[in-house]
Amino acid sequence: MNILINDSTLRDGQHAVKHQLTVAQLRDYATAVDKTGVAIVEVGHGNGLGASSYQVGRAALSDETMLTTVRESLRNSKMGVFMLPGWGVIADLSKALSCGAEVVRIGTHCTEATLAERHLGWLRERGAEAHAVLMMSHMATPVQLAAQAELLVGYGAQAVGIMDSAGNLLPQDVTARIAAMRLQVDVPLIFHAHNNLGMAVANSVAAAEAGATVIDGCACGFGAGAGNTQLEVLIPVLARLEFDTGIDLYQFLDAAELVARELMVTPPMIDSMGIVSGLAGVFSGFKNPVLNHAGTAGIDPRDVFFELGRRQVVAGQEDIIVEVVAQMKRASM
Repeated sequence: MNILINDSTLRDGQHAVKHQLTVAQLRDYATAVDKTGVAIVEVGHGNGLGASSYQVGRAALSDETMLTTVRESLRNSKMGVFMLPGWGVIADLSKALSCGAEVVRIGTHCTEATLAERHLGWLRERGAEAHAVLMMSHMATPVQLAAQAELLVGYGAQAVGIMDSAGNLLPQDVTARIAAMRLQVDVPLIFHAHNNLGMAVANSVAAAEAGATVIDGCACGFGAGAGNTQLEVLIPVLARLEFDTGIDLYQFLDAAELVARELMVTPPMIDSMGIVSGLAGVFSGFKNPVLNHAGTAGIDPRDVFFELGRRQVVAGQEDIIVEVVAQMKRASM
């Protein structure tokens, strides 16, 4: 079976450096990964088009600069972008297409597929390749996810899938979700893992074995929180299982070494915050703001993560971190 790799290094990896990747870093990695056979190179602010802001972090570069830089560096791979309705708007999609984006992925919370209807319809009217993903997929059952996927296909999505945004799922959880979606829709299925509990490669393999044909990951696992699926590990593992990614391993190992050398401040690791985030079912991108606010207030950030999990917060609700920390501070006085 063929597996398309969607490389999120230049998008999800932005979380790990507070969205501060430079033009030179974007260009160097895009040039290197373009030689590997990777199908899609995703680029942008960690939270997607239009997301650069005080609340989730201002990027060093505008969306237009990021996209133009990478587009000029790609000869073989398609350029992909990601957008969350609310952070981004139709104008951002229009700008992305004008900058040469070839694959546009719309993300929604796992039970809110209806939010993508307008954006997917707009993309399909313009002939763009439109994908859609259901985020925080541990918060919905396989049956619920399958029903949401069917809606997304009805809106025009040409590929649909799930993100384990909190790194909470185990392989059997992934298998059940992808299998249920496979029975419900007849388009390529996408899987995107985070590594909070050390399951990213195993979960990605489970997704492929259950029928997913578009698998996300990052070089060196460079991504939010504990990181994403480490592509230079996943690619040979898939090859051993007789999945064909079309990727030159040596070339990708070279690209990964470039990431380790030039893009990373520190390698992603499964630290105590990553583990707690995964157990609590909280979006991995909350790590830095939780640490910042909890540290200033003298509150144990692990307690903050578990309270955020109890409240079932999702990406875009970073303001609740401030509220939770303030309440814990008052309670401790």
